[in-house]
Amino acid sequence: AWVSSLSMGMVFFCSPIVSIFTDLLGCRKVAVIGAAVGFAGLLSSSFVSTIEPLYFTYGVLFACGCSFAYQPSLVILGHYFKKRLGLVNGIVTAGSSLFTVSLPFLLRALIDSVGLYNTLRVLCILMFILFLAGFTYKPLVPNTKDKEGGKKGKFRFPPEKKICNFSVFKVLSYRIWAFGIPAALFGYFVPYVHLMKHVKDRFGDSVPEEVLLLCLGITSGVGRLIFGRVADYIPGAKKVYLQVASFFFIGLMSMMIPLCHVFGGLIAVCLFMGLFDGCFICIMAPIAFELVGAQDVSQAIGFLLGLMSIPMTVGPPIAGLLRDHLGTYDVAFYLAGVPPLIGGAILCFIPWVHERQKFKERAKPVDGETTEKMLENESTLVSGTREKPVKEMESGF
Repeated sequence: AWVSSLSMGMVFFCSPIVSIFTDLLGCRKVAVIGAAVGFAGLLSSSFVSTIEPLYFTYGVLFACGCSFAYQPSLVILGHYFKKRLGLVNGIVTAGSSLFTVSLPFLLRALIDSVGLYNTLRVLCILMFILFLAGFTYKPLVPNTKDKEGGKKGKFRFPPEKKICNFSVFKVLSYRIWAFGIPAALFGYFVPYVHLMKHVKDRFGDSVPEEVLLLCLGITSGVGRLIFGRVADYIPGAKKVYLQVASFFFIGLMSMMIPLCHVFGGLIAVCLFMGLFDGCFICIMAPIAFELVGAQDVSQAIGFLLGLMSIPMTVGPPIAGLLRDHLGTYDVAFYLAGVPPLIGGAILCFIPWVHERQKFKERAKPVDGETTEKMLENESTLVSGTREKPVKEMESGF
């Protein structure tokens, strides 16, 4: 369990570092290197016969490779799409839902037929496809290398301020977003981690708990496609309201899990949770582009994912401790619904703050233009008063 937990944590812990390399080297190089490292980690894991080396080969090496391959896939979309960015993110992220639904069945069949080690080697094929796909990333927005040394010039190492671009935190709307989402995520992942155990505690082995994962995966993919398209019709930072709605419903559904004494009720809850989980995920990148712009979006997403790693790591173990002390998950699920509601309430302020920022930015150049127009009008009036007597004299003659 610690191997998989370490792997998931490393994917998000590495995100700020990945964003720095994405700005320095570009999306293509980072994605290709990440896929190669992930391939090496997965392949080496297939030759390990004890648990200890897996902490490094799978928990660190493979996870870091996945992190380096994942984040450029979010950044590169903004280079090519603007009006349909939400729909494109929905289509791309829906791929993970497709594999969430299908891969467990494939893995079970592979493990039963060829064993664990050969299954890992088969999965290396997917990493190799990811390696080839990375070569298709052709960034259209210049990275730090191009800006500092020119496309054909020598690479000059950029200053420290540009390597770690903390200037994104000067944008108040992004700052609220970057801390509001982690605040919501303290309870967000609790149902995903403990729902199966809760089902066994309440219903025993009489119900197929895998159906719940299937419902979550299918509706999450549908939600990413639907809300990704809806986000394209919502202007500017108001896209955040979709995340507010997703946090509200996920928090509410978490609180309803202990109230479901019939398995059909849990299925309905999971259908709604998956739908709004897809909404939350697919519009993350479009919101980042709206708040900080295309030039800074890589590190903006990286810092956010890094901050997300803390509640993702801390929240589920706290719920597990509550279950150990109380003997039931009921209180854990009730409390898990509170942080998403609080985080959603915090995010409600972002559109208003972002509009004020844009108004202040517009006010500066407008004032300068107004002054120039006033000076032009004054000069026109002066010239007009000088020409007026001459015209009157000409008309008199």
